[in-house]
Amino acid sequence: MSLASLSDDQRFGLSRRVSLPGPLHLDGGATLSPVEIAYETYGTLDRDAGNAILVCHALTGDHHLASPHPRTGKPGWWQRMVGPGKPIDTNRFFVVCANVLGSCMGSSGPASINPVTGRAWGMAFPVITIRDMVRAQALLLDHLGIARLAAVVGGSMGGMQALSWAATYPQRVAAAVVIASTARHTAQNIAFHEVGRQAVMADPNWREGDYYDREAPARGLAVARMAAHITYLSEAGLTEKFGRRLQAREAKSFGFDADFQVESYLRHQGLSFTDRFDANSYLYITRAMDYYDLAEEHGGRLANAFASATRFCLVSFDTDWLYPTAESRAIVQALNAAGAPVSFVELSSPYGHDAFLLDSPELDRIVAGFLGA
Repeated sequence: MSLASLSDDQRFGLSRRVSLPGPLHLDGGATLSPVEIAYETYGTLDRDAGNAILVCHALTGDHHLASPHPRTGKPGWWQRMVGPGKPIDTNRFFVVCANVLGSCMGSSGPASINPVTGRAWGMAFPVITIRDMVRAQALLLDHLGIARLAAVVGGSMGGMQALSWAATYPQRVAAAVVIASTARHTAQNIAFHEVGRQAVMADPNWREGDYYDREAPARGLAVARMAAHITYLSEAGLTEKFGRRLQAREAKSFGFDADFQVESYLRHQGLSFTDRFDANSYLYITRAMDYYDLAEEHGGRLANAFASATRFCLVSFDTDWLYPTAESRAIVQALNAAGAPVSFVELSSPYGHDAFLLDSPELDRIVAGFLGA
């Protein structure tokens, strides 16, 4: 793709899907060829391709960063952050957001078609890692003619990708913004994911992952989403929003009365999730997150993962118990040991892990200031 073709027609929210020949060599030893990647772009790429920012999405996110979701009609998941005059300013930057490898929103994953069999991959899709997701994004940037990123930005699993970018391709990343994230999953993180995976696999409609021409395991996936969503919130936020308030007895889901408002909320979150996400993709991506251990990938020492060529900004939230501030501090200490320039701030919010997706003027100022420096 030429730079000229990118300059005029990609002003804001252009959604595309590309088939790249590959091969993409995966950490597990398998290869993918071709590699399908769905992505959106915002803004205009400079002639020297030096103003590109890659934004990486979280577990259940997608590439619809700042434009309406075509299936749900809802605004892009970070619309408040990305756009003209916003913290990630598309008047200045060319922003790329790619659907991760293994997802179900247009990129290669278990729900996509296996070119050999002509059927959905299902559980025959190869095991993937966070680093594999980054390698697929690097293929996309090569296709777009972007050799070096002005910045890579991500929250939660997106932050893992941002860290992996800086570790895997340090000469291709000028700056990294890592929000509410971690360098590896704890036993507690893995335990919550395993509960979700078991819920999916216990659904009789899962059928060992071979369900694409039949009824999907929606109930199991809904329960998995409910369990995970609890970890995205905080006790203070749940108490403020719901407390122990009851609701109408006629509200039902899964055959049980939802006596409490918080029950109804979680059930709604679970059921609405099944309308847009694939159960097998959920299994694959959560497993990739659990495998992620940046220190282990670099000889057991986290500082070995970082080069001083990239400058970093880390942000945590005081009520985030999924990836608490201690996780960010450990990354900052490793960056200091590596001699990498880093700034860090813990923000106060009642909203827990999801705070980075919600209105946060302080976060907006930090991101805008860092990218504008």
